[in-house]
Amino acid sequence: MRKLFLTGVAATALTLGAAQAADLKFAPGEGNFNWDSYEALKSTKLDGEQVTVFGPWLGPDQQNAEAVLAYFAEATGADVRYVGSDSFEQQVMVDAEAGSAANVSVFPQPGLAADMAKRGFLTPLADGTADWVKDNYAAGQSWVDLGTYAGPDGTKALYGFFYKVDVKSLVWYIPENFEDAGYEIPQSMEELKALTEQIAADGGTPWCIGLGSGAATGWPATDWVEDMMLRTQPPEVYDKWVSNEIKFDDPAVIGAIEEFGWFARNDKFVAGGAGTVASTDFRDSPKGLFSSPPQCYMHHQASFIPAFFPDGTKVGTDADFFYMPAYADKDLGKPVLGAGTVWGITKDSPGAQALIKFLQSPIAHEIWMAQKGFLTPYKAVNTDVFSDPTLKKMNDVLLGATTFRFDGSDLMPGGVGAGSFWTGMVDYTGGKSAEEVAATIQKSWDALK
Repeated sequence: MRKLFLTGVAATALTLGAAQAADLKFAPGEGNFNWDSYEALKSTKLDGEQVTVFGPWLGPDQQNAEAVLAYFAEATGADVRYVGSDSFEQQVMVDAEAGSAANVSVFPQPGLAADMAKRGFLTPLADGTADWVKDNYAAGQSWVDLGTYAGPDGTKALYGFFYKVDVKSLVWYIPENFEDAGYEIPQSMEELKALTEQIAADGGTPWCIGLGSGAATGWPATDWVEDMMLRTQPPEVYDKWVSNEIKFDDPAVIGAIEEFGWFARNDKFVAGGAGTVASTDFRDSPKGLFSSPPQCYMHHQASFIPAFFPDGTKVGTDADFFYMPAYADKDLGKPVLGAGTVWGITKDSPGAQALIKFLQSPIAHEIWMAQKGFLTPYKAVNTDVFSDPTLKKMNDVLLGATTFRFDGSDLMPGGVGAGSFWTGMVDYTGGKSAEEVAATIQKSWDALK
């Protein structure tokens, strides 16, 4: 156990003066953290000022968030209070309309933050913040774009600061299976397709793909299509697709759907055959990797999927992942698809401004990096502080990105992104053409306008 920076356990989940989850704390000067940024923060005096933070995190993530906020509180003297809710999306709007919003709110989706900025419920971030993000985050312009929204008068400004990111552009595999078969990690989409064909030619099955998810069946295919959009089209086209400036039945989108179909609609490429893709639960889908002999060699899924691997699986040894590669011949860089939380000021105050400034310091990222479940595009952090080498490897994917884009279906209207897009992908894997499916999705979008 390291020496504790703060001691005691808060009486409630709100007060961080005596830090909750004290066993997560390190004393200044310990470890490989960038303590200089913490020391610099001490010049910000907020003695007694209450700074409230409202977010979606409960349980372990709440503890980790509070551990970070505790350092801000100790350095500045602020009285920092965090409240988490599993009904964040509804409650944050209720609080804003009632005039009782927290100083800073943590949005799981930028679309909701954009809606609140348009209604005048967010305060633009300080001058210079956009330049800081552009210079200090990998694919910095992407993060500026994702946090820039129109205000009540239509003027655009940076309202959102991204902190804590997830990566989706990953392919999972079993190193022992690859080694036994003599397969190499593909470095381009051309090589990934060649490997897919090679595995099938060798008598194996390249992929496990499952779209089943109860009422949400179909969503894993939207991640595939979004990754393919970023690997076949410039990011500007992806953005126009997500906003429907480019229609869903545009040839660029149809092409991305068919790229997914190249993998998912070939009986030789998918465990159980293409007809089982829609009915296989996404939680069960990766289990084929672990069969002996393997039922499949690869599985495309986000960073959370190890939660559904067999008990005792050690990621990095028993199972591992590689970056879903881009086409070598399309000159689109290294795009990464993912998600993340965006922090915005919902009730302006010196403390709120100081907290956003604190998020621009390496220590604000490294404290959570030393725990679990945190990735960051901040180039200046010391990645040696990651508690898990797997997270470090995922973070390297993020830091290597030339473009980052948020999950497109999460940015689309709910009736599309969590509705017709899902069902359309089920219909597509069931045999309908990409053109027919795309036209149906576009009709559903038009009906919402």
